[in-house]
Amino acid sequence: MKTRSIFQNISPIDHRYSLSEREVFDDLALFLSESASVSACVKAEVALVKAHLRIRERLSGELESVLDNIIVDPEEVYIEEEKTRHNIRALVNVLKTKVPADIAPFVHLGATSVDILDTSLAYRVKGVTNTIVLPLLKKLELFLCDFAEKEAETPQTGRTHGQQAVPITLGFAIAEYVSRLGKSILEIEERGKALKGKLAGAVGAYNATSMIVNDPEELERLYLKELGLEPSEHSTQLVEPEYLLRLLLEFNTAFGVLANLADDLRNLQRSEISELKEGFTGAQVGSSTMPQKRNPWNSEHVKSLWKAFFPRVMTFFMDQISEHQRDLTNSASQRFVADYITGFCMAISRMIDVISGIGVDRDHLWNNMRRGNILGGVMAEPAYILLAETGVSDAHEVIRRITLDAEENRLSFASALSKNTDAMSRIAKKLEELGITTKTDVLSFFENPEKYCGLAAKKAKTLAEKYRTLIER
Repeated sequence: MKTRSIFQNISPIDHRYSLSEREVFDDLALFLSESASVSACVKAEVALVKAHLRIRERLSGELESVLDNIIVDPEEVYIEEEKTRHNIRALVNVLKTKVPADIAPFVHLGATSVDILDTSLAYRVKGVTNTIVLPLLKKLELFLCDFAEKEAETPQTGRTHGQQAVPITLGFAIAEYVSRLGKSILEIEERGKALKGKLAGAVGAYNATSMIVNDPEELERLYLKELGLEPSEHSTQLVEPEYLLRLLLEFNTAFGVLANLADDLRNLQRSEISELKEGFTGAQVGSSTMPQKRNPWNSEHVKSLWKAFFPRVMTFFMDQISEHQRDLTNSASQRFVADYITGFCMAISRMIDVISGIGVDRDHLWNNMRRGNILGGVMAEPAYILLAETGVSDAHEVIRRITLDAEENRLSFASALSKNTDAMSRIAKKLEELGITTKTDVLSFFENPEKYCGLAAKKAKTLAEKYRTLIER
């Protein structure tokens, strides 16, 4: 078969991303390429032959070695398919020419096509999950743990609705994603283990294999054990689709976490915020016309990949539906599972690059917090809480008016608060009772918003330690 230039391929996965993420792409190809698909089907067919031989006590070590070393060129199968118009029958015809003549009758014996297709798909998806998806996710998670721990006590303005809220720490902000992604990784591990295969025949009732062996389910178990799988509890011509669906949905949950993280990182790199900076190489260009630009393009790329691939979840759900014991409406759509997993892994790889190389601008973090304390009073909340604790029922309104005074007169919140002597006296007394300040430095509490970060630093460190331990176990 003539080799085609990758630049003649239609999917950007097969040209743009095969180059920009070459190592990840090459690893994925071992499980998701068409060559890998054919190889997995060959492995499934060989596993079936072995199961037949084992149950007949005819499998010698020498014969097993011969079977394990059979190689089928996908081109041979495709050429045969031109005649058969059936991919598995083409594979079977080719494989029969590769095995010893006395073994050939056992090739595909008792199986229907989907016994091979669904089983080999589960085998490949389980392999790619354990070998590539989870290691990439865990690598990213550990980088996030390191970041959260390192910046656990770095003050940052918390933001809700795009507005400055109350102080947190940068590590706490990242710990959100440590927790969310960490839980998703644990779910993916479990759902990857749960993938199933089958050897239950054309309608799932073991009709064919019941003509061959006394215990068709034992033959099925022997077949699947060779591939590291267990039988679906109930099969039609298909494996119950929910095993794969649940894994893909958890992939998509993790993908959404990455997209959310990418959005937050991108926004924190805005010129008017400028608290973080993506790594930028010496020769890298941010704009074709504006030489000064340093765009957060990798974060944007992760979000863009998510936009392209998360709608595929609709077809994952639609592939649940098959009329009676089987129709062919998942035949084309299920092939694109490989594209989805590839896009997901490309996004993880990009996010690893972002997190491992991101820079923190502590001056901007500090200035943004101080600016917020002047224009909106990020320390208004503790003032309101403390005042209410002294018995003032309209404490919220009292402090709200003080924030308006601060905004209108360009005062710091502390300065505006000090003008209300009754509120200030009450709050000062409460702060003294709590052991936070003394009478002489009560204003310094409201002038230094980094003192009001709650449990942010503690939570960041705790979550980083928890998920690092879980991931490294």
